[in-house]
Amino acid sequence: MTYPDPRRLLAPLLLSILFHPAANAYIGLCCGKCGGNMPMNIPGGGVPETHEYRLKISPVFMHMDGLRDGTDSVNANDLLGMPVVGGQPTGKYMAVPTEMDMSMLNLTAGYSFTDDFFAGVMLMWKDNDMDMKFNSAMQTMTGKEAFTMKSRGIADTMLMGKYRLYTDDPLIPKSQASMLFGLSLPTGSINQKNDRHPVQMRRNEELPYSMQLGSGTFDPTIGLLYQGSSSPLWWGADATYTARLYDNKRDYRLGDEFRLDLYSMYQVSYNFLVQLQLNGQWQDSISGEMDEAKSGESGHVIPGDPDSPYTTPLWDTDNYGGTQLFTTLGLQWQPAPLHIVDLNVGLPLYRDLNGPQLETDYRVMLTWYMEIPTSKSRRYGIGRARSGSQLGF
Repeated sequence: MTYPDPRRLLAPLLLSILFHPAANAYIGLCCGKCGGNMPMNIPGGGVPETHEYRLKISPVFMHMDGLRDGTDSVNANDLLGMPVVGGQPTGKYMAVPTEMDMSMLNLTAGYSFTDDFFAGVMLMWKDNDMDMKFNSAMQTMTGKEAFTMKSRGIADTMLMGKYRLYTDDPLIPKSQASMLFGLSLPTGSINQKNDRHPVQMRRNEELPYSMQLGSGTFDPTIGLLYQGSSSPLWWGADATYTARLYDNKRDYRLGDEFRLDLYSMYQVSYNFLVQLQLNGQWQDSISGEMDEAKSGESGHVIPGDPDSPYTTPLWDTDNYGGTQLFTTLGLQWQPAPLHIVDLNVGLPLYRDLNGPQLETDYRVMLTWYMEIPTSKSRRYGIGRARSGSQLGF
């Protein structure tokens, strides 16, 4: 399937930002207490209006194309060959990844319990497709040049909360800071099988680490969030850290992760804004090895035997993680009171990967966000006349 290149969307977006007439000051598309405006793909610095529900549905698509080792691109053909010649490892592989599409659907629901405390849950569903290219020996054996690995299903579930540490105004803040805390629950499978492999005996093997649907561990996250505003301009910074504290039941753990996100949002009109983000990410490599690799049950020539090389770089736990920097451009539109539609596109600026591994080409996220005031909220009744979807809690 051919997907449109999102880079073609960037020029019209930039022109609209640069040449749109100056806007008057607006209080924001979201509630004043949460800061007026907030990004939908990262946690904002504010806390939503008290005694209100939040519902967010976000389909996400990410495309990875080509291999990178450090900051250098790598040709897949240069990695293909016989792993062992004359009893000696060659540094070549029998199969290498060339391309990957990952689709996700995130459903987030939350509630503001007090003026300073918000808690929610995010459910995730994943669909992964990774194209693998064979070396000449495997092409002869299978009669195929390549095949596609696939996994799909429920991913890990995130419990999260925000506590507001500081605000200069409790109702319509221009400067505020919050603490983010979360816990990822291991609801995603780490037992996905390689059932699309062209060799029948390989179909009961586990898929490599990056094709599994979860981490297999309970993973805590902590972060500090800040947001400032001088309408019609909003800005903020988020720093979050996710720790992997122990090995899962397959005897490995994913790498710790640190993220730093900077964003700026400009409100063009009362119901429309544009945004620009810088998204930095560092992730450590995987620790340990999958138990199947250790036992040798899979038939893979992988890390269980110290005299055997890897058959694909996907089984080398050192080939995961690295440092990346993305820029994200986005639009937000308020079609009706208490509703926001957000579209953002992320493109890589810098990648230094523990490789060889697949590199991200672009990512796209579309979000529908809804605020649902309860009868205890000071905003109860807003939008009832115009929004048929307002719920009567």
